[in-house]
Amino acid sequence: MYDERLAGRVRAELAGYDAVSERKMFGGLAFLVDGKMCVGVLKNELVVRVGAERYMDALKRPHARPMDFTGRPSRGMVYVSAAGVTRGAALKRWVDAGVTAAHAAPARRRPATPAARPSPSQRPGRHRAGGAR
Repeated sequence: MYDERLAGRVRAELAGYDAVSERKMFGGLAFLVDGKMCVGVLKNELVVRVGAERYMDALKRPHARPMDFTGRPSRGMVYVSAAGVTRGAALKRWVDAGVTAAHAAPARRRPATPAARPSPSQRPGRHRAGGAR
């Protein structure tokens, strides 16, 4: 569940950027730039990718706290409470920080497509039990 109004405000901030997409994740909505998450909306909070190098500075900003979705803080990601994004200028700064961090993040390696993977019988060291080789 996520705050659709906040998601709409984030969409408006991202309107000037290329290659923006959305994906439902972690019970909320994630916004991606070039396939890499930059910001998200979870309930009524903003989730921002700030990167490891800007993480400690981001935590010093009002209304920011570590993203601990799994119970363990995720270095490089912060939650920003609803109070921290009520003004448009504050939301813009956070969204811009997320886009900057996404652009700086290394490209993800895509797994090989199923057609490009060798079948189990073609993999070295793999043989069927009890069958012909």
